[in-house]
Amino acid sequence: MTQRQIELVKSTWSSVAAMDHVIVGGLFYGRLFEIAPQLKHMFHSPMPEQSKKLLAMINYVIAKLDKLEDIVDEVAKLGRKHIQYGVQAEHYAIVGSALLWTLEKGLGENWNEEVKNAWTECYNILSDAMIAATEVNNQKAA
Repeated sequence: MTQRQIELVKSTWSSVAAMDHVIVGGLFYGRLFEIAPQLKHMFHSPMPEQSKKLLAMINYVIAKLDKLEDIVDEVAKLGRKHIQYGVQAEHYAIVGSALLWTLEKGLGENWNEEVKNAWTECYNILSDAMIAATEVNNQKAA
């Protein structure tokens, strides 16, 4: 990610993070289950609790964007943990789509092509790390 992309992600996230986590999470999970209803069974926590966890994780990652190398192991661990829930590599694109849609709705007129590209790059880096960790885990298990 470029420094400009990092700045865009951080500044736009601060706007979204200031919103009620139940509303943001509701938008995200509503969209996720709309485009991929087959994923709903993976979520057992009540949506307000699930929303809080989601936003806390995003907050943590966004705060560390300047030093992604510091959290790569944690992101990989998160990817391996998601295996337990039945997450497959193809699910990451669906989640990314729901996240970008949620950000677009939350940011309104502050959403533009440059912001979309920055968030896409950020999500792709993180999801690629999670997918790679699950693939390594699957190879070890084989």
